[in-house]
Amino acid sequence: MSAPAQLATGVTRLTASRFALVGYLPTYAALAYLGALLAARAPGGGIEVSRAVSRLHGLSGAALAGLALGALLVAVLLHPLQTPLVRLLEGYWPRPARPAARLGATVQERARDRLARAATVTTADPSEAERQRILAAAWQLARSFPPPPVPLLPTALGNTLRAAEATAGAAYGADAVVWWPRLHPLLGDRVRAVVDDRRDQLDLACRLSVTAGATGLLSVPLVLGADGWWPASPAAFLLPAWVAYRAAVAAARGYGEALSAAFDLHRFDLLTALHLPLPADPDAERVLGRRLTRFWAQGVPLTALPYEHRPEREPAPHTAAPPAAPGDDGPR
Repeated sequence: MSAPAQLATGVTRLTASRFALVGYLPTYAALAYLGALLAARAPGGGIEVSRAVSRLHGLSGAALAGLALGALLVAVLLHPLQTPLVRLLEGYWPRPARPAARLGATVQERARDRLARAATVTTADPSEAERQRILAAAWQLARSFPPPPVPLLPTALGNTLRAAEATAGAAYGADAVVWWPRLHPLLGDRVRAVVDDRRDQLDLACRLSVTAGATGLLSVPLVLGADGWWPASPAAFLLPAWVAYRAAVAAARGYGEALSAAFDLHRFDLLTALHLPLPADPDAERVLGRRLTRFWAQGVPLTALPYEHRPEREPAPHTAAPPAAPGDDGPR
């Protein structure tokens, strides 16, 4: 493969990667906008687009490549902060922000109580429309707020993710936070693709929300004193920041559903990988799930639990598929 082809392949892989989607592209767009504002500032504090065009047009190819490389470096440095960024939007705030956290938790508690009242049957024979409203409220309540006594977080995103953590695997005695690092490597390709895709949607929405919000706030001092509509231009970023945050909440619900599906379909694969006997019934499964949770989370020993060392399965012999019947396209 020639050098240009190798370069094109590398660029294609980078732009299609999770890093480019979540980290590089939002960071590059924010830095490009702030850089253009700085280039457009006139000595009197105004904004002149022609000044920015003139300055950017005068940059050499090496200077433009250096700016792109600088944006890439900033994105690389910020990439390890993706998880703390999501946790910040969830409501895990430092000690100085505790008053705001209490206020947010109170707001979330009132929203949960409203949904709980809407999900309560108040008549002996509700109409079909009332039943549909009650079911919709119950569905939203279960996916937006963790069940008591799990404490609420001060943000909708935090409570949605906490609801997913509290419900995924709970029917099997499994704590999702404790089990997930062990279950994720055993997922099938299709389930893994769904889980990873929905996680990418969540991370992208969170990064867009924070990047757009920070860009809007940082641009405020750059447009103060400018003529025309420029002082209102930060709203063009602050509004998308809120929209991206709401998208993150919706993505969190989808991610929670994917987590539940992963436990439903692959929890026995984890027991098999651990060489543990499969439970005989749901009650035995819940007991075993709680024991494993305590073992991994607290180090409580697994006593009187035999191992089952199953021989590896041999690949099934290849057989030709029977011809499909006319009009039969196979399984869907």
